[in-house]
Amino acid sequence: MPSKIPQHFIDDLLARADIVELVDSRVKLRKTGKNYSACCPFHDEKTPSFTVSPDKQFYYCFGCGANGNAIGFLMEYDRLPFPEAVEKLAATRGLEVPREALAPGQEKRQRESQSLYQLTDKAAEFYREQLRNHPAAGNAVAYLRNRGLSGEIARDFDIGLAPPGWDNLLNALADTPEKADQLELAGLAIRRQDSDGNSKPGGRHHYDRFRNRIIFPIRDQRGRTIAFGGRVLGDEKPKYLNSPETPIFHKSRELYGLWEARQANRNLERLIVVEGYMDVVALAQFDIRYAVATLGTACGEEHIQLAFRHTSELLFCFDGDRAGRAAARRALESALPHMQDGRSLRFLLLPEGEDPDTLVRQLGGERFQQLIEEQARPLEDFLFDLLSEDINLQTMDGRARLSKLAAPLLDLLPGGVYRQLMFQQLASRTGLDKDTLQEVIHAEKARNTQLQQAQAQPTVTGAPLSTEQDEELQHRTPPEPWPREDESEYSPTLGDSPRCTGQYRLPPERMLVALILHHPELAAQIEDLQQFLGADNPDLLLFAQLVELFKSRPQLNFRQLIGHWRAHHGAESSDILAKLAISPLVSGVRHLAQGDSNLEYDPQAEFNDCLRHLEKSDTKQRNRDLLAQLKAGAQLSQEEQLALLANWRRKDN
Repeated sequence: MPSKIPQHFIDDLLARADIVELVDSRVKLRKTGKNYSACCPFHDEKTPSFTVSPDKQFYYCFGCGANGNAIGFLMEYDRLPFPEAVEKLAATRGLEVPREALAPGQEKRQRESQSLYQLTDKAAEFYREQLRNHPAAGNAVAYLRNRGLSGEIARDFDIGLAPPGWDNLLNALADTPEKADQLELAGLAIRRQDSDGNSKPGGRHHYDRFRNRIIFPIRDQRGRTIAFGGRVLGDEKPKYLNSPETPIFHKSRELYGLWEARQANRNLERLIVVEGYMDVVALAQFDIRYAVATLGTACGEEHIQLAFRHTSELLFCFDGDRAGRAAARRALESALPHMQDGRSLRFLLLPEGEDPDTLVRQLGGERFQQLIEEQARPLEDFLFDLLSEDINLQTMDGRARLSKLAAPLLDLLPGGVYRQLMFQQLASRTGLDKDTLQEVIHAEKARNTQLQQAQAQPTVTGAPLSTEQDEELQHRTPPEPWPREDESEYSPTLGDSPRCTGQYRLPPERMLVALILHHPELAAQIEDLQQFLGADNPDLLLFAQLVELFKSRPQLNFRQLIGHWRAHHGAESSDILAKLAISPLVSGVRHLAQGDSNLEYDPQAEFNDCLRHLEKSDTKQRNRDLLAQLKAGAQLSQEEQLALLANWRRKDN
């Protein structure tokens, strides 16, 4: 099967190619001395700074830094992936591209991947056709029109429809059990299971993953459909559903809308990173065609690396609520190791309750871009302001806290001028010299090393760890260096006590999930589920779903729970529950389940403590909102004024 292009052929092809002839066929060159020049085709300019050297067979732009050989030029100018660029260049020389045979295992994987690419392309075509012709398409079309989307944008993003029903896609693409298995491998079908997690005998063994949803195809850098996202049209949960990980789709390595952004912009001056499909599509509708989104996961280092391969400026645009601020924090930390000199990172947190989709429809594209230019904050301002929240820098203690939080983060920056300037900024804010800041970094590194060592071995005696638990411990990562909200008022009852030496406590939202997994009887104490179902936090939504399930089936054991969860929510979600149930992050819970009577552990007290902390955080957030309204000149109702006054009095007491 055709595969790898031999390196000796690539070298020979470049030796035969004439880069001047190639570039001149697309961009008119003018001879200037030994070289040739033109206005750069990769960025707007009036004075030529693009140079092609016939001696070196190389091009370089002194304006934007674009450079490369003949193959690189074809890849950038014609927007071709490497193999196609080689094929095209070889054709100009009348050469046939040879291929090296792969090892049997590699060849099998490549055949499997190729089959999946063909299948996902067919699925995209099926969904696109349903949006045009299915009897139920009216609701989807009305929804898209209400969101202000044109037919042109729907076409550019290949938007489709998964109609209501359990087997529409299966009927269209899987006329044999083997093809149904292929759809499952591609993440497009789910295998039916009973409550114990076993496949049901007899009848059809699969059903469609996407049902009654608007479909957003996810394309890789070569424009191939590799996965899908679906926005529900009814009241089902979750509102957005993504394809699971497959042999051709890894969500940590892809950005939704990147291929479309590259098609719309020959030179990507910047990328806006937003949180959802509709944000990307809505911005494109208003001619802001350089937005991308992560795929149901936090923005990680691989996302950052991918984005910086296509532009030197990233702008994160998130909702200003707790979830949006948390997403911005994670994105910032992921980006720090990749902030080489010449790269730019900015942040724009929108008013709470707004997202790019809603705001651009209110303001229009021109005003939204003006908002970016005027209010997006550079990394240095955003980082220091974020870390300085609730810290009084007029006190020695406040400056010490800031240095302890900021210095380890700045140490993630690569060497260069920007790193030096950031440390100078921290020194000016804290009054500490460079040597003292280095001591802070070394101390924090030593502390994290000790923490990792403690986490690598169970510190509380109990039943032996299973192989799965041992693997989980080996892949543990230290807690994030960011301060928790209200950290000074939140005293963990696990983590600092002798019973859990070397451990630390989960956030209260996830701790609730862990507690309900090990103590399902606690579900009976939750009377109002709406406060959790309506929360932005995914852990609280997961907690509510578990409570609802345990209330309806109180005798459900853990094995049955995992089987039920896998059948209704997919393998990825059930794996999260399984890992959380054995995670040493909740060592008190885990060892209590193993019968360690030496632990002073009260699940009811832990449960109440988590609920109390969440209630307190919500109250504080409401107070902040009311104060913000007052500062903005808004008139508060008598009820709101009394609530704010009561909270102040409680705080004073």
